[in-house]
Amino acid sequence: MAEQKTNVMRILDKAKITYQAHFYNHQDGAIDGVSVAKKLGQPLQQVFKTLVTKGADKNYYVFVIPVEKELDLKAAARAAGTKSIEMIPVAEINKVTGYIRGGCSPIGMKKQFGTIIDIAAQTQTAICVSGGKIGTQVELAPEALMNLINGKMACVTVQ
Repeated sequence: MAEQKTNVMRILDKAKITYQAHFYNHQDGAIDGVSVAKKLGQPLQQVFKTLVTKGADKNYYVFVIPVEKELDLKAAARAAGTKSIEMIPVAEINKVTGYIRGGCSPIGMKKQFGTIIDIAAQTQTAICVSGGKIGTQVELAPEALMNLINGKMACVTVQ
């Protein structure tokens, strides 16, 4: 499997952010977060997925949450400061972010949307997020990610 730098990795390099790249085989089609964590031998609470939503205010919001958790739409709306939030259809992911399902990273989207990282990230010294391409993940400090994408932390998962 060819391991190459993704745009996410180039952005991290340019920002001088320390990260570790991880590559996994995705030929079996198992690209959901839990499967990726298992393939990488990473604890589930350390691997995060990127979810893209649209608020009642017509703005897009990005949520970075642990792979085994579910987004709490009411908590997400509160954190984003909008009346309500809904997931965008899978068919819109590429148009909105520039990424495809399974390779959507909070780093390097077409436009930097308001991004909220679940507070669970605070308990980890490093978290893994998509490297911007199916088959890649980047591991970095949650604070570094938050600062890079101008994100904020809030409790946004179903408890």
